[in-house]
Amino acid sequence: MSQDVFYDSPTPVAAGLKCCCPRCGEGKLYDGFLKLARSCDRCGLDYGFADPADGPAFFVMSGVGIVIVSIFAWVEVAFHPPIWVHFATVFPALIIGCLATLRPVKAWLVASQYINKAEEGRFESLGRHDYDPRRL
Repeated sequence: MSQDVFYDSPTPVAAGLKCCCPRCGEGKLYDGFLKLARSCDRCGLDYGFADPADGPAFFVMSGVGIVIVSIFAWVEVAFHPPIWVHFATVFPALIIGCLATLRPVKAWLVASQYINKAEEGRFESLGRHDYDPRRL
């Protein structure tokens, strides 16, 4: 008799916020600041499927950039501070905002890949010799 183990997987957002394993919700996802671990230290899930590529950086830079630049524009129109105030506030806010949200967003995308079983696209018609366009 096989011993099937069933996991109560967290939602992708919950796994992203906790930066944990998308299958068990307990193990560590990262082996460094942004380097994914090879596998979960609790359930043994191999993280080889995970390839978020540049998605996390794009979402983080876009989201944080829109919010910070909007606040910058409002402050400039409303108060007209000197330029050094903007340099002293906007650049650190952009850097801290991006670094603070990059790990959870990457974890969210990895969890979404696991939950939705995302994989690289394949064309089944390539390489087949019995392909007949009239049968479409």
